[in-house]
Amino acid sequence: MKVLIAPDSFKGTYTARQVAEAVGRGLADSGTDPVLMPVADGGEGTLDVLAEPLGLRFVPATARNPWGAACEGAFAVTASGTAFVELASVCGIDAPHDGFRDPIAADTYGVGMLMSAAVRHGAERIVVATGGSATTDGGVGALRALEERGGLGGTSLTILTDVTTSYTDAARVFGPQKGASPAQVAVLEQRLRETATLLRRDPSHVPATGAAGGFAGAMWAEHDAELVSGADFVLDALTAHEHLAQADAVVLGEGRIDSQSGQGKIVSALLARSRSVPRFAVVGSVGADLGGLHEEFRQILIAGDEPAMRAAGRTIGRELVGSGDEPG
Repeated sequence: MKVLIAPDSFKGTYTARQVAEAVGRGLADSGTDPVLMPVADGGEGTLDVLAEPLGLRFVPATARNPWGAACEGAFAVTASGTAFVELASVCGIDAPHDGFRDPIAADTYGVGMLMSAAVRHGAERIVVATGGSATTDGGVGALRALEERGGLGGTSLTILTDVTTSYTDAARVFGPQKGASPAQVAVLEQRLRETATLLRRDPSHVPATGAAGGFAGAMWAEHDAELVSGADFVLDALTAHEHLAQADAVVLGEGRIDSQSGQGKIVSALLARSRSVPRFAVVGSVGADLGGLHEEFRQILIAGDEPAMRAAGRTIGRELVGSGDEPG
């Protein structure tokens, strides 16, 4: 019995591969055949899971964190001339910083620096993974960094989004997660509304333009960026359809499963592609607002460390072997 293990990372604790390996050991203990496929949805860890299938080569570059402190960053390139940038690597909510982590001051200048470095490297296309940002600057910082360095010079731009939120809703939906108080959320909302009126195209109500606090909208408005589901992009790059066709069951995973998991995240994309087999989830925690998403799984198991993940794998394996599930 083949069981496809396709978890996202548990933010700040375990990479997607670490989760997949731990759950896989438990499934193997129970006599099933685990197939590891660590995934991402356009947020942190996206380049890690794409590195092998796309043959990425990493290029170091100087950048800065959301509060202006210098930091080392990197972008990745393929042999065909596409560059990949992971926004969270320099502008992420977990970015190292010694000072006050001001949610209003946080900006995307650093990711603009990486994009410019990729242009200078000769990239014909840049793909930016946007999830996990600390920012709600409407992409203004990145626009400024690009302008100061000569723009994109004809390089095409694809933005991988992990949300469907629109530009002017970004502060309300994600600001509290980034440390913004209700009063600060109001300031950020007003700033996004004002910024939207200054851009070449109005992103205010365009789906997915709110990714990374409006970074996606700024790139769409000023640089005609293509907005693409990060989850679907990653699954296509991993040839997930081939793995799913051979799987008798699928194990999904992420640090916290809640109502947002069904809105553009990797969980929703995998659920849509795996309706013919039993689905399980191994997660760090379950949100009280999970609602009907719970019904999509045969079982959701909470596992906060590697031993618990392995135990969850054993539980799933026993469930599958004991129930006599066969290929669908």
